[in-house]
Amino acid sequence: MTLLALVLLFVVGPIVELYVIIQVAHVIGAWDTIALLLIESALGAWLMKRQGRVLLRRIQAQLEASQLPTKELVDGGLILLAGALMVAPGFLTDILGFLLLLPPTRAIARRAVMHHFTGRLGTGYSFLGGAAGPMGGFVFGGRGDVVDTTGREQGNHPQLPPVDHR
Repeated sequence: MTLLALVLLFVVGPIVELYVIIQVAHVIGAWDTIALLLIESALGAWLMKRQGRVLLRRIQAQLEASQLPTKELVDGGLILLAGALMVAPGFLTDILGFLLLLPPTRAIARRAVMHHFTGRLGTGYSFLGGAAGPMGGFVFGGRGDVVDTTGREQGNHPQLPPVDHR
């Protein structure tokens, strides 16, 4: 992240969030604002728990089918991020957290995250289940099989001592 992004995230973000909370408190009152923030957090926790259970079932189904649950794991990270946003006090972070908990908007975020990481990998498809990784090592085969391209399992990797299989 650049310095500007960090400043926006950790300085400007909380200031804007505090401003929104104060404005809402002026309109509906301080106690009602606090109650609304608590209700939003409770609703977010319930949605996160519900989406997490659905996600665990999807991961289990993918693993039972001998497939790598790549999309499901990215969804899990996004659900965790949504939970962290819901814990942070404020209306803007709650809105962003709720959006990440909704499957249609989470799918958009998932595509962006997967595109970002796929672009960072360079050649090969090791993150998404392809045949060769850009740096060698353990990569995922087309059906989710893990393939050792370093020779470590056979003990003949040039930088590692041989493995004794006794």
